[in-house]
Amino acid sequence: MFSHFEGVVSEKQAGSLVIDCGGVGYLLQVSNTTLSAAPAVGERMKVYALLSVREDAMELFGFATREERAMFERLRAVSGVGPKMAMQVLSTLSLRDLSIALAAGDATALTRVPGIGKKTAQRLVLELRDKVEEGMLTGAGAAAAPMPAAGDAAGEAIEALMALGYTASDAARLVSRVADQSDRADELVRLALRQMG
Repeated sequence: MFSHFEGVVSEKQAGSLVIDCGGVGYLLQVSNTTLSAAPAVGERMKVYALLSVREDAMELFGFATREERAMFERLRAVSGVGPKMAMQVLSTLSLRDLSIALAAGDATALTRVPGIGKKTAQRLVLELRDKVEEGMLTGAGAAAAPMPAAGDAAGEAIEALMALGYTASDAARLVSRVADQSDRADELVRLALRQMG
């Protein structure tokens, strides 16, 4: 029903934004990533939107990028994951880190999200592993997908393999096979390349 809202940011609070479009204020539930990407109150912003309709509520969710909205929809489609939990995932993990975790089959990374246990994390990996888009891993929508942290050896190894010409999904797959053998990015790259023969 709604694709996006473009207007003035009139309120910023933890987990929500109000965008004033022609005198009508739309309250959007947002992730921490989108909230941090939002400009100061009084400035203009374009927010991609999704309307969630349930028996007891209608809620608008807002996203800084189309990629974040697409991931939200994928998360919501997983059995047992509602819109609140999907937003919690996007607030805890950057889009890039989430995409890498899913592509690599790293359920442990998903258990860092409050409210997600081992079984739910495994279900997310199982159902979404093959649905992660190349653009989410290679930096499209950079506002919602920062580079992996310096201490993230697996993420750095995947970046290095991509720089060598491997696709994001191939790099993630290679690193996931050797991720438990070292906590150093250079060693993970060497191990991943060795298994290629």
